[in-house]
Amino acid sequence: MRSFEGQFSDNRPIRRSPQEKRKLVAELRETLKNLKPSAAPATRTAIVARIKELEAELAAGAPPPAAEPGPGASPRRYRDRDRG
Repeated sequence: MRSFEGQFSDNRPIRRSPQEKRKLVAELRETLKNLKPSAAPATRTAIVARIKELEAELAAGAPPPAAEPGPGASPRRYRDRDRG
């Protein structure tokens, strides 16, 4: 089965608002603080890297909105079997 452009199953990042990113940073910091000493170093490194990434996104501000398609452009919203 083929997907159409913009389908939720497309491999693309989740868009989060700045408020959601701040909440996620706080949750990750809490998780990092509550990690047991026996936790894998790779886990700590991954959490710290994600916190830095989110903080950099928050410091940079919101990205510019994507360009809107023209009036004649419409996404494919049919399956191969639906073709007449």
